[in-house]
Amino acid sequence: MRLAEIFGANVRRVRLKRGMTLESLATEARLAYSYMGGIERGQRNPSLDVAERIAKVLDTDPVTLFSSTSSG
Repeated sequence: MRLAEIFGANVRRVRLKRGMTLESLATEARLAYSYMGGIERGQRNPSLDVAERIAKVLDTDPVTLFSSTSSG
């Protein structure tokens, strides 16, 4: 699995665990809804700044979002 896919899958898993919608995550992270969807599908490569913003909104360590063994 590519790193972008791992990151996206972890973002989705943590987002759902937190009970957040894709739209609310995108809004709070100041990202377009379609861009956020692309990140979750592993089709976009977010910058480190964007990854950090997403992690902050999800209240998780950014490093865990890149881990293939992440449990959130």
